[in-house]
Amino acid sequence: MSATPASATTSKSSFPAVANEKTRLLVLGSLPGEVSLKRSEYYAHPRNQFWRLMEAVIGVELTGSPYPARLATLLAAGVGLWDVIRSADRTGSLDANIRGHSPNALGQFTATLPSLRAIAFNGGKASEIGRKQLGVSDGHALITLPSSSPAHAIPFERKQAEWLRLRAFLDAAS
Repeated sequence: MSATPASATTSKSSFPAVANEKTRLLVLGSLPGEVSLKRSEYYAHPRNQFWRLMEAVIGVELTGSPYPARLATLLAAGVGLWDVIRSADRTGSLDANIRGHSPNALGQFTATLPSLRAIAFNGGKASEIGRKQLGVSDGHALITLPSSSPAHAIPFERKQAEWLRLRAFLDAAS
């Protein structure tokens, strides 16, 4: 019998939320992947398309900026980030491998965001878990997006077309 490999299921935890009182759009992922956890950065895998997709949504270049500047730019545009899962067991980075998850307190958290207009779920797993936690929304639009993960293999242009719907919630006049 061989020893358990280092890639065996281990407990993973989400990062703190990135949001403030001006957050109009909250983008919720499921749980950070391996590369993100190692770097302590949301969407750190170089093939994850999140930052490119958000560039299109907010109209500001993000991919060439240092991580703290990316977060500051998102906040300035009214975008917040968090995950639906507080902790879970997972081998690797795939959502399909998530087991025994504990949720983040989404309802309590969103109640602290007075400008919130919409909650966007980055992928089906985030939507499935997040919608169960939130139940009936308090007037916030709930939007399920195609995952920005490289594992969700649809053309970037198709993902971008869906993600561009988020612009409407960032428009100061709406």
